[in-house]
Amino acid sequence: MAGPAFYDALEARDPEAREAALMAALPGVIAAAKERAPAYRRLFEGIRPGDIVDRRALAAVPLTRKAELIELQRREPPFGGFNTTPVAGLSRLFASPGPIYEPEARRPDFFRMARALFAAGMRAGELIHNAFSYHLTPAGAMVESAAAALGCPVIPAGTGQTELQLRTIADLRPTAYVGTPSFLKILIDRAAALGTDISSLDKALVGAEAFPAALRAEFAGHGIAALQCYGTADLGLIAYESRAPGGEVCDGMVLDEGVIVELVQPGTGDPVPPGEVGEVVVTTLTPEYPLIRFATGDLSALLPEPSPCGRTNQRIRGWLGRADQAAKVRGLFVHPIQVAEITRRHPSIRRARLVIERPASADVMTLLVELAEPQGAAPAEIAASVQAVTKLRGEVACVAAGSLPDDGKIIEDRRPLG
Repeated sequence: MAGPAFYDALEARDPEAREAALMAALPGVIAAAKERAPAYRRLFEGIRPGDIVDRRALAAVPLTRKAELIELQRREPPFGGFNTTPVAGLSRLFASPGPIYEPEARRPDFFRMARALFAAGMRAGELIHNAFSYHLTPAGAMVESAAAALGCPVIPAGTGQTELQLRTIADLRPTAYVGTPSFLKILIDRAAALGTDISSLDKALVGAEAFPAALRAEFAGHGIAALQCYGTADLGLIAYESRAPGGEVCDGMVLDEGVIVELVQPGTGDPVPPGEVGEVVVTTLTPEYPLIRFATGDLSALLPEPSPCGRTNQRIRGWLGRADQAAKVRGLFVHPIQVAEITRRHPSIRRARLVIERPASADVMTLLVELAEPQGAAPAEIAASVQAVTKLRGEVACVAAGSLPDDGKIIEDRRPLG
């Protein structure tokens, strides 16, 4: 690829220097949040920001869960007390489904999406067809501000009006598409049916949906080299795909330079060992809307080696499912945190998974446990804890060490959907 290989020098810095810079910035972010954001003033009572100087200390800071934002914002509108900048000082306010409200501050590339556009091959002067929604939700604005930071003009296409979008692409000849992969497929298929020329598109950045390998290959067959990114409306960009010098897509996604990412055990918030699947917890360094230990509810895992693309930040495997695995059994909800409590009561349990089935007309719960020592807690003792914690009877089955899948699931619901 002609021109610079990276968006900026931060992407290729020494990993130890990156970690030192992130940890050096953390106490100031926490101090400002505690001083100016009412929610953090309450949440961080008793926490001394100057003590939060490494990941071990950060892991002791309370989590804020995305699933809680609707209620928190209802109590303290518009942002639940997490914003340090008043509404009058913001640029835009968005409404995502829920509703959950998100702010955009008055500065370039607030959501830090420019890195992902650059990694997908977009360069200054290239025309971008932006098919993310501009209606209330922030995705369209995220891309537009990032494109402006790169020096790229934008067609603010949004969603829908497929034939008008095709005519616009044919007339204006953008080289890049940004939006969901499903809508890009709709455009390609409809263009083929109508005989519309959209061959100017040769690169794409997609997100907000699963992006299977078959669809990537289909896009490549139409001359479109597509990469994907991972982010949320609250946090902005979290990670993005990249290409090796030979052009092949690198495994996993490189973390953004402006976030601190932890992978934690669903239900406890404790960090998982390197390489294991855990819930994605993100701390941003965004001064206007700092989200500190923000639990996304998404599952992922760290990849052990640096990316072949040359970027030195850590990589995650991408989106691997959801961590909020609550299930209703015989009229009562069972949560991952309850499974964690059962495990805590029996230190000999190394790993556990609660399986829910319906072999006949009644729900059956079975707690599968790997024991750290053969003479650990007896199944009957563990079963008593299952009933005490969940208020439901359940079986306990000991399984071989290492036999439970490393997929982040704490509760596996095997009941038929019908």
